Amino acid sequence: MTEYAMLIDGDRVQGASTFGVVNPATGQVFAQCPKADEAQLELAVGAARRAFPGWAATPIDERSRLVGEVANAMERRIDEFAASLTAEQGKPLDQARGEVMGSIGVMRAFGAMRQEPRKLMEEAGKRVTEYRRPLGVVAAIVPWNFPLILLVNKFAPALVSGNTIVIKPAPTTPLTALLFAEVCSDIIPAGVVNVICDENELGGKLTAHPEVDKISFTGSTETGRKVMASAAAGLKRITLELGGNDASIVLDDVDPKEAAGQVFAGAMRNAGQICVAIKRAYVPATIYDEFCEELARLAKEAIVDDGAKQGAQIGPLQNRQQFEKVSDLLDRTREHGHIIAGGSALDREGFFIPPTIVRDIDDDAPLVREEQFGPVLPVLKYDDIDSLIERVNRSEYGLGGTIWSRDIDRATEVALRIETGTIWINQLMAIDPRIPFRGTKQSGIGVEGGLEGFHEYTQAQVINAAVPA
Repeated sequence: MTEYAMLIDGDRVQGASTFGVVNPATGQVFAQCPKADEAQLELAVGAARRAFPGWAATPIDERSRLVGEVANAMERRIDEFAASLTAEQGKPLDQARGEVMGSIGVMRAFGAMRQEPRKLMEEAGKRVTEYRRPLGVVAAIVPWNFPLILLVNKFAPALVSGNTIVIKPAPTTPLTALLFAEVCSDIIPAGVVNVICDENELGGKLTAHPEVDKISFTGSTETGRKVMASAAAGLKRITLELGGNDASIVLDDVDPKEAAGQVFAGAMRNAGQICVAIKRAYVPATIYDEFCEELARLAKEAIVDDGAKQGAQIGPLQNRQQFEKVSDLLDRTREHGHIIAGGSALDREGFFIPPTIVRDIDDDAPLVREEQFGPVLPVLKYDDIDSLIERVNRSEYGLGGTIWSRDIDRATEVALRIETGTIWINQLMAIDPRIPFRGTKQSGIGVEGGLEGFHEYTQAQVINAAVPA
């Protein structure tokens, strides 16, 4: 087995113990991961604290250059990173490669950003300017669905803006983060980047640590609440990117088969394990039957297999807990809707659930109200836009959503009435590091991406000067 190491204060170190990492396509342990104890967490946070003054004083062009060097080093090892992602996360190899390339793009995008002083006022006898200063030590807690790009989405703005960082990957997908740590160890100064692994014992200690200044967390809303409570005592800055129950609204002027293909792709990518995946589709009664038939055809023809095998389109769910959650949700769904494709776990090793389409389902069914985070799509019928918008907005979540129409103005009018941070029209999950991304309601606090997301890793300071006559 490959020997993996954490990164603390510039050194690649073993843990106090180890734990097994499971390949979700087989359900079997395939690697051992070093496991940090509380003493190693203290070492990592202490290293980040000591490194902060020197890193913050490093010119931003040099910080950006070093982050760019990490991107270049990853690009030279794309195949290695992609294979690691597929082995521990389960996604097909081409999608894993896409995540690696996306991560490289994120680093380069943030590396090009600058936070110039902003002139607020300049008049006779007065000059007021806003500056941006780094916060200090950032704790980055990364989920298992996109374990590399969501790590980099925290790493890049944190480092370019002058912060140091302690990264804690999810315990079911730690290995790609450790490969990333190996790359950083050869490029980034000691202590600036630290990566520790655990089996979820250290999260609360990291988020409550008095030497941590900011927490960037991506994960479930339930855990996000705990992170927020943990940060409260120290009034730490937080960014929470949490759950979603994204609706896809199909208007009546589309081609049903074409739109169904787009909705299917948006619901099933990464086996549905995306915060902004399509979680529920609303389709006009006039095209409902044809739309559902096309979704069922696509589901039955999809190739579900080990992501490492050529031709696989949908891989397994990432871990046993999620597999059991989605399986239970399917069992409850049989009482509420009509399953027209899929519906049961595959009889094979690993955590495989085929793409499942459910029609004739009520708004109050668990599959519609809850975030399934799996390859299961409920399809609901509607007759008029006003009642539809009320149904869509009934959710406690407000992350993203999609609208499909040939009339952009009409689609935009509908979008403006939907309570979410982002709406995509005639496209899927068009996330770009240059564009701010935020949730409403129970879907999060703060911003990721764009200059606004860059600012999340800084403190604004206003200097208000009276100019001598």
